[in-house]
Amino acid sequence: MDEQLVERVLRAVEQIPRGRVASYGDLAELVGVGPRLVGRVMSLYGSNVTWWRVTSASGDLPLALADEARARWADEGITWKPNGRGCRIRDHRVDLTRLADDYERAVRDLG
Repeated sequence: MDEQLVERVLRAVEQIPRGRVASYGDLAELVGVGPRLVGRVMSLYGSNVTWWRVTSASGDLPLALADEARARWADEGITWKPNGRGCRIRDHRVDLTRLADDYERAVRDLG
């Protein structure tokens, strides 16, 4: 996998502020790739970034990560939907305009 692409995805994730989430699609739009590729990068390289802030378009987390994310979300004030699979993304989604601005600053050195 292209190292610069991996770095761009991880830097995008790092721009999501505490208490907010972004979907794989939100990040994909920033980076210029598809959401599945963002998910692949996250599954292979995302353990050292704030992975719990990345959800599906409906605010859900992969089931395998939900238990580990539970305490992190509680600490950040992200509330769970009644089904326990994720959050109501409309309540917790990052400001996408600000995320884009922050991302552009964060990747400026990558060319």
